[in-house]
Amino acid sequence: MHIDIKHLPQMPDEQQKRYLYVAIDRATRWVYLEFRCSQSSKDAWAFMKQVEEKTPFKIRIVLTDNAKCFTDGFTRAGERKSSGHHPFDQECQAHAIEHRLIKPGKPQTNGMVERFNGRISDVLATRRYTSGEDLQQTLKHYMWLYNHHIPQKALHHQSPIAVMKEWHAKRLELFTKRVVNHTGAET
Repeated sequence: MHIDIKHLPQMPDEQQKRYLYVAIDRATRWVYLEFRCSQSSKDAWAFMKQVEEKTPFKIRIVLTDNAKCFTDGFTRAGERKSSGHHPFDQECQAHAIEHRLIKPGKPQTNGMVERFNGRISDVLATRRYTSGEDLQQTLKHYMWLYNHHIPQKALHHQSPIAVMKEWHAKRLELFTKRVVNHTGAET
């Protein structure tokens, strides 16, 4: 699972900036996203809890950048040893998830989520948004379209949900929930 944060434009009706937390599964390209008001370790921890709850499969490895919201294991001197006390790391440890960090200055290591964030930038550039709610609903709808209807070349031109259903049929032990193809946009 690749995780990253994208800065969102502040809408005229908003009092503060918001951030888009994005998780994408490496094998199925399934995406989950949430809107949050900060890049704090508390928000990163809460997002990780939601990812675990919403993901229908067992998460084994999470890959993030070295931002303070994800780790306390990186300093300017290049030190890369986590204390184990960071909320995000503790959440991963509580669920036997290995938390890996990308090498500093190498965002391409987390390229899958970076590419998805590029798609989000393209969606944001398609029109003007009247409010924060308008922007949020558009991005939630895009996530639903992406997961259920947009064929991915890397998945032999199938959608993430279609591939996930195939995996579910073949490898039931990898899943914690039944995979459902929703007919309408998720709310």
